[in-house]
Order: sequence, then C-alpha cells, then structure tokens
Amino acid sequence: MSCKSCLAKQLRIDELEAQVARLQSQLRYQKRTAAEGPFGSSTPSSKKPFKANSSEEEQKKRGGAKRGHPGHGRNAITTDDAEEIVDVDVSGVCPHCGTPMQDAGICCRSVIDAEEFRPRRIQYRLRRRRCPACKKVIRAPAPGVLPKNLYGNQLLSEVAVGHYLHGTPLGRLAAQLHLPLSGLIEAMHRLARLFANVPEHLKQEYRRSPVRHADETGWRNDGGSGYAWLFCTPKLSLYLFRKTRSSSVVQDVMGKKPLPGILVVDRYSAYNRVPCRLQYCYAHLLREVKNLEIEDPDDEEVWAFVSVMKPALSAACGLRGQGLSRPTFLRKASAVKAEIISAVERPAMNPGIQHIQNIFRDHADRMYHWATDPSIPAENNLAERNLRPTVIARKASYGSQSDEGAQTREILMSVLHTLKQRVSDPRQHFKGVLDQLALQPNKNPIPMLFASDRSDGQDGDSHRRC
Repeated sequence: MSCKSCLAKQLRIDELEAQVARLQSQLRYQKRTAAEGPFGSSTPSSKKPFKANSSEEEQKKRGGAKRGHPGHGRNAITTDDAEEIVDVDVSGVCPHCGTPMQDAGICCRSVIDAEEFRPRRIQYRLRRRRCPACKKVIRAPAPGVLPKNLYGNQLLSEVAVGHYLHGTPLGRLAAQLHLPLSGLIEAMHRLARLFANVPEHLKQEYRRSPVRHADETGWRNDGGSGYAWLFCTPKLSLYLFRKTRSSSVVQDVMGKKPLPGILVVDRYSAYNRVPCRLQYCYAHLLREVKNLEIEDPDDEEVWAFVSVMKPALSAACGLRGQGLSRPTFLRKASAVKAEIISAVERPAMNPGIQHIQNIFRDHADRMYHWATDPSIPAENNLAERNLRPTVIARKASYGSQSDEGAQTREILMSVLHTLKQRVSDPRQHFKGVLDQLALQPNKNPIPMLFASDRSDGQDGDSHRRC
C-alpha cells in the first residue's frame, strides 16, 4: 500500500513532466518560427528571416556545361527572317594611313532592338460625303479607334496587357507614355464596360468543364478588407474581387444545380457546399506532413509515418507529369493510393499523426479521385500559379481604390488571362477585337474573343504541373 506522500510526489512528477513536454514543444515552435517565419513552411520566401544555404554536396558541383557538351550558340538572323535590313558603309579612306581602300565584301551582324514605347499624336482627316437622295452625311471612321475615345486601340491593348496581364503598375505605364494617369484609368473603365458580359459567359463555361480549380487570397478595396477569387481550368481564368470570403461567392459561380466533373481545392470550408465532387489538394497535405516532421524530429512514430506519407503524396502529385499511358497510370496510382490508405489506417498515438489521418478518414470521398482518372490532378497547382500575378499586384498596388476599379480589374483580368491560355499572342488578338468593335460598336464581343477555341471539353492532359 503506497503512502500519501509518495502518491503526491508521483503526481507532482507527472505534472512537471507534462509541463516540460509542453515547454519543449513551445521552444521547438519558437525556433522553427525564427528560422522559417510566422507561417512555417507556408511562409513566402521574401518573408523568411533565414534562408538555408545549399548542401555541401550541391556546393561541390561545378557550374557550367559538362565537358564535351556541344552547347547552343546564338543563331544569326537570316536575310529572310530580318524585319529590317540596314546597309552601313565605311569611309573610303583608311583612318590609319589615309590610303584609298578597296571593296572587301559585306559582313552581316544580327541585332535585336526595340522601338521606343511612346504615344504618337495623330490627326485623322475624315472625309465626309453627302447623299443627294436622302440628304444624309456619311463620315469616314477613324481606323483603329473606338467611338468617343481619345486613345487608339494599339495604345489601349498595350496598357491593358501590360497592367492586367503582366502586372506593370498603371502609374509606371502612364509615366512611360507621358500620359495622365487619370486618363488611362478612365480608358480602362471604358474597356471593361465593353466586356461586361464576359464573366457571366466564363461562369457558364466553367460549370461545363470536367475538371475545375478554385482558390482565393486577400485583396483590399478602398482601404477595406476583401478577397480575390480565382476559378480556372486549363482554358479559362475567371477572377472575382469581392468583400467576402463566404460560400456565397462559390455558389454564385457554381450555381445550385448538380454538376458533373471535379473541383480541385484546398480544405477551405466555403467549397463544402458546391454541387459537384471535390478533390482535396495533396500539396497542402504534404506541407502539413513536412511540418509534422519538423515539430517532432525525434519521435520514431512520426518518422515512420512521414517516411511513408511524404514520398507517397509527392508521387501522387507528380504521376500525371510522367506521360504514362492510361493503364500504366491507373496501375501506379492504385499502388500509391494503397500506400496512403495503409499509413492512414495504421493506429497512431501522436496527435499530429492522428490529425492528418482523420483528414483522410473523414473525407475519403474527396481524397482519391486523382487515382481513377489521369485528367484529375492530385494538387491545385493550376490555381496557385494563376493566382500568383494577383498576389504580386496586391504587393505593388495594395489593392483597388474603388468598387469600379475592382470590377474593371476582374473583367479585364478574366478576359486577358483567358486569352493567354488560348492564343499565342493575347495582345494582338485583343487589339484585333477592339478594331472590330471600332467598326461595329454594338456587336457582341464574346464570339470575337473566344471564337477560335471552344472549351466545353478541355483535355485534362493539357494541365501541367504551387
């Protein structure tokens, strides 16, 4: 029979051991935060307080080409490929001794240069003619200029593509062009009004797609908090800028009727009520597995779990990029899926392992669609990559200054980023559409924008590799 003092001592020992374990966990978290930043492995590289150097093995590798490698020299521009040929002569007298020189042939040099990016002030003299029968006066239209616009279509397309596709700040473009910023802003608002129906068209097309992606990030509007949403496929990108992060935005895009196909997302709850099947992103889960390894590096149970899950999740993410035939893909995907299920179903005592296992157990219907069809990715990289320009724009501009500015951005970004996925030269294609609208202002621009490519049945294999 144990004495009361021994029992009290044992209780005190257990209490102190629990306190030591808790403090050790807090210390590991603080060390990790100091090394990796406030968001762990999710911290952007620009925010990391410490960036590890490459390993000793990598440092020993010599840079440059391997010995015996033929290399790739710069190709000369042929006479047929040259857009301009300029003959440059040399003085007929030797600059060293003054002796008249003889002709020694021509030496060609290939140079790539650019024209100065500046506006040209043009005055169009528009001929007018009167009909003697109906007494009406017909005036020639200004070529390449929208009605009641000061800026030509070439300039508008350059500014729109530079700002909404490539992320150049509008103020910098105004400075380069020596034009007032307010004038360019108003010109972009006018453009957006021309394509106001495009987002609704892209919503309908998005619903018909067999594989869809979605993601969201913060976006401030007029100093207030808001969010930028992206709904995309390999053939379209629909951007929405809203003041809320609730499921109402998702329901507006997806509708309420049941839809075929898959939506690939992270585990954010706003997507839980979508009328189609979900595939959770393995890249986010892989990040949590890696964090588990960092937080408990000496735990053998953690080591055993991570040693199975980390390569299995990585293999699931990279399987589609190997160019496998469908039977080979399904066979390998089935083996990877079996490894994941085995690790998930194995009993565990560590709470971190249990948390990850419960995600797979509780949402098994959202975890393994990728293993049944090569067109379904196991990660949400397409949305992560397509949302990156918006994140960069947010850092440069801190968001939109008005509701109209946010609406203009969502329309023109949706138009231009969708064109980028469909045509080789979105700037030239966009200018061609503006030229057609200059001649027929009331014409529907949607067939002109997307006539060359139908996206009703995208090929999922065109989606490649956060």
